[in-house]
Amino acid sequence: MGTPHNGAEKGEIAKKVLMPGDPLRAKFIAETYLDEVKQFNTVRNMFGYTGKYKGQEVSVMGSGMGMPSIGIYSYELYHFYEVEAIIRIGSAGGFHDDLELMDLVIAQGACTDSRYAYQFDLPGTFAPIGDYELLSKAVSLAEAKGTKYKVGNVVSADVFYNNDDRVNDRWKSMGVLAVEMEAAALYMNAAKAGKKALAMLTISDHLFKKTALSAKDRETSFNEMMEIALDL
Repeated sequence: MGTPHNGAEKGEIAKKVLMPGDPLRAKFIAETYLDEVKQFNTVRNMFGYTGKYKGQEVSVMGSGMGMPSIGIYSYELYHFYEVEAIIRIGSAGGFHDDLELMDLVIAQGACTDSRYAYQFDLPGTFAPIGDYELLSKAVSLAEAKGTKYKVGNVVSADVFYNNDDRVNDRWKSMGVLAVEMEAAALYMNAAKAGKKALAMLTISDHLFKKTALSAKDRETSFNEMMEIALDL
């Protein structure tokens, strides 16, 4: 089978896929949490693995950065590999005053400045939202673990280094919790495919408090989020 972006054959990818942006985080999850691990993709170094977690088959694969990248990988997983649910486990920049480094944000909805939805030729503005069943279970698991979390809107941005220095203030003024770069495209692809998706994000930096984790911490320290996602 395979695609230009994924070397997996049919049946090598589980129905549930965890999708961090960083392929090295995918490798870390596979090596730390999964048994009977088999690597199914190395194309473009976007590592993908399938294994067992608590006896259940699960896959983990990087998405890369930005909506065009996760748009390609999630589309192929849903349409070519019969994946039923994708859980994005990423990092985000915090806006909300109550958020601190390592807090968990569960994205109920994903605002965006992207034109990703233009392809669907809709007669209005589409509101990308996560799957309620996955979201509800993620909240229950976070409560049980004592994880500090918030549920609400995030914004999926096309621009990391934005020339408009007021953009974050305006999103914050609308109650948006944090900024990332992928969830909106994932939610739109899931909606169109009739599949499930959820984005869970660990705060890696706070754009108003000027605090940040190191790159190594972002790769290996998001354990609470990873464990919640694996149990979904």
